[in-house]
Amino acid sequence: MSDTRRTDAVLLLVALVWGSSYLSAQTATAALPVLLVLLARYALSSLACLGLLAARRSPRRWTRDELRVGVPLGVTQAAVLVVETYGVAHTSAANAGLIISLTIVLTPLLDRAGHPGGLPPVFYAAAGVCVLAVGLLMSGNGFHAPRLGDLLMLGAAVVRAGHVALVGRLTVGRAIRPLHLTTVQTLVGTALFLAPAAHELPTLVRADAATWTQLVYLALFCSVFAFLAQTWAVQRTSASRASLLLGTEPIWAAAVGITLAGEHFTTLTGLGAVMMITGTYWGQSVERAHRSSALPRSEVHPTGNEGDTRCPTTAPTAPTTPTTV
Repeated sequence: MSDTRRTDAVLLLVALVWGSSYLSAQTATAALPVLLVLLARYALSSLACLGLLAARRSPRRWTRDELRVGVPLGVTQAAVLVVETYGVAHTSAANAGLIISLTIVLTPLLDRAGHPGGLPPVFYAAAGVCVLAVGLLMSGNGFHAPRLGDLLMLGAAVVRAGHVALVGRLTVGRAIRPLHLTTVQTLVGTALFLAPAAHELPTLVRADAATWTQLVYLALFCSVFAFLAQTWAVQRTSASRASLLLGTEPIWAAAVGITLAGEHFTTLTGLGAVMMITGTYWGQSVERAHRSSALPRSEVHPTGNEGDTRCPTTAPTAPTTPTTV
């Protein structure tokens, strides 16, 4: 297998793992309280990150910048996860993966510093397609009051977009090691969820093997593994190629929900799914082209300059990609 195909395969695997995270989170929250699921996921991710740091021969001490950036980003990431995980618990895995991809077009609207002179009108047309898509996805079998889970996922997309924009502002111009930053964030998240979920710990101890399997999968594969694999892959390909491959995440989310959970699309929600994928790809392409043309050539990083914020990890060197649980 050539290096290019190997890198593409890794990026597609990351997108598949992230797309499957919605069904795993939904399954876990059906057996355990949401806050307990988040505590377990953060704690397991923290242990894995600390283990990786201990295994490395490079200096393990955190820098002042890594702590100053990691703590606030850990708080905002935890806020994203609370809204997102409650949303997943009250809607379908397919809808969750599709609606949260709205983050792609919301982030540039909040990150005004990265777009001098404003975004081109065609970007707003792409955003409009995504908004219409959300309406169709929320319609279910017909137009009615939106479901709680869909509204929560919409809120999660807004909060996550703000988090991604904050990642860009706090990490720019700072020498921050991704694994060190990630470890800080996971420790912050663990501390935040420990108190409110502590009284539920006996429930976690009594959880069956299937539930623990979902928790381990969320922590070790959807968070730690996917983060490290993404970081490795984006350093070996272009931002456009990485974004295209990682952008298949909502497609995998829908496929996993339909195949494994027996979910199905009506005509309206199927149309909404197509419109969401089309709108996010279109908006991402327009934003990337606008950003590249607005920056001097020497300032355009070969792997992009947006941070992907997959819970509970953040990779400041990754390109703008869909983000999910």
